[in-house]
Amino acid sequence: MTDSKTYKITFINQGEIYELYAKQVYQPDLYGFVVIEEIVFGEKTSLVVDPSEERLKSEFDQVKRSYIPMHAVLRIDEVEKEGISKVKEVDGKVAQFPSPVYTPSEDSGKKSEK
Repeated sequence: MTDSKTYKITFINQGEIYELYAKQVYQPDLYGFVVIEEIVFGEKTSLVVDPSEERLKSEFDQVKRSYIPMHAVLRIDEVEKEGISKVKEVDGKVAQFPSPVYTPSEDSGKKSEK
């Protein structure tokens, strides 16, 4: 029995919402990121071509592994089967976590005077 899981990852990238499907999602040793591997695109079973999915296919064509900033991830779902990957404009109802994740204190930039 093969346990082939598929994940739908929704994240914000440059003011747009990306929705991708991948076979592997995990937290790497690189703090503050989520890794997606084996990105899956829908099969061409019809003559209708979705320009949004075609754009993503060309953008992630040679990508082996993608590191997504953790604060940009909106949602990760385990799904039964992959759907159509897409890019949507942010409609003002979606907000990502404040950035940067780490904010230094006022004292961190000053040298201690002894």
